[in-house]
Amino acid sequence: MKIVGLMSGTSYDGVDVVAAEFVTEGDTLWLRPLGHRGLDYDEELRAEIAALLPPAATTIEAVCRLDNRLGEVFADAAAVGLELAGGRVDAVISPGQTVFHWVADGMALGTLQLGAVARVAARVGVPVLSDLRSADIAVGGQGAPLVPAFDALLLDGAAGPRAALNLGGIANLTVVAPGAPILGYDVGPANALLDAAARRFIDQPCDLDGARAAAGRVHPGLLAALLAEPYYVAAPPKSTGKELFHAGYLDRHLAALGEPVPVDDLLATLTELTARVVAAECDRHGVVEVIAAGGGVRNPTLLGRLAALGADRWRLRGTDELGVPAQAKEAYAFALLGWLSWHGLPGSIPSVTGAARGAVLGSWTPAGPAYSGTPAGPPRRLRIRL
Repeated sequence: MKIVGLMSGTSYDGVDVVAAEFVTEGDTLWLRPLGHRGLDYDEELRAEIAALLPPAATTIEAVCRLDNRLGEVFADAAAVGLELAGGRVDAVISPGQTVFHWVADGMALGTLQLGAVARVAARVGVPVLSDLRSADIAVGGQGAPLVPAFDALLLDGAAGPRAALNLGGIANLTVVAPGAPILGYDVGPANALLDAAARRFIDQPCDLDGARAAAGRVHPGLLAALLAEPYYVAAPPKSTGKELFHAGYLDRHLAALGEPVPVDDLLATLTELTARVVAAECDRHGVVEVIAAGGGVRNPTLLGRLAALGADRWRLRGTDELGVPAQAKEAYAFALLGWLSWHGLPGSIPSVTGAARGAVLGSWTPAGPAYSGTPAGPPRRLRIRL
């Protein structure tokens, strides 16, 4: 079965596209990567998304317009995936762009992803799976993270606890250990606050290669204030996003500090924050190895700090060593979730999300007849039989 997987994360910088072929042999599922590509959002689209995200106010008109514009972008991405797969696929997985994840008192109550999935189905002519988080939330789960289903099948914890780390806008961790339930949860910000600071203070989408952070010094007072965030000590299952870690959050901490912080020092402090929070969670689970993926692996300053913090306890390496491109891992994971849903199998893990049971994820949008045996033509009238 060939599947195209799309993914746009909380950094909202673009869409990762992959094509994969899945083949089963007994109880083993083989994934053959067929290619991947990244499609960047243009600056205007990034600005539209940013203007709609909490805590900003918005309108239904703005939501509708953005939904359909994103649908066209995802349709273009799906067409690229079709090319990567050689011109034929069985399904496309288009989870959309998350614009709100509703969490109150530690419980996820709803979630919203935009991306006009009917436009995707119309472009590629195959069934498209979307809205993958809602089914888990409906049975009491956080709806996130969902990538642990991929990690749990890929990682071997027999030789000791191992962690899969994704460094997107938010950092999330999956822990696989012998004789223990799979754990997975959002740790805290990875690039979310760093990118917010880069946009605000250096007019760039990110601190490229962590160069400005490398030139700065960590501000102890600001770091201490940021580390006091209650989310970090909350027990999993838990999930978070830019509903918490956004530019306004950073502004409040800077205002409370009462003194100016040089830009390079600010970026160095935010980099240290991510590294400290992630390293603390890895240490808490006693992992022997951390396998990293996501946009944050392109930041050598962040990776250097992570490696240094775990140097005598765990090894840090990338998913590329396992055959999964670090920049495309989440898209491949969503392709896997699509394969599971296609076969009626749960894609969420209750020990990760806190759900009452595993849920078959997503809603299918057909691109043609949903079942075989369709009538020769459309009906011309309706009659009622009593």
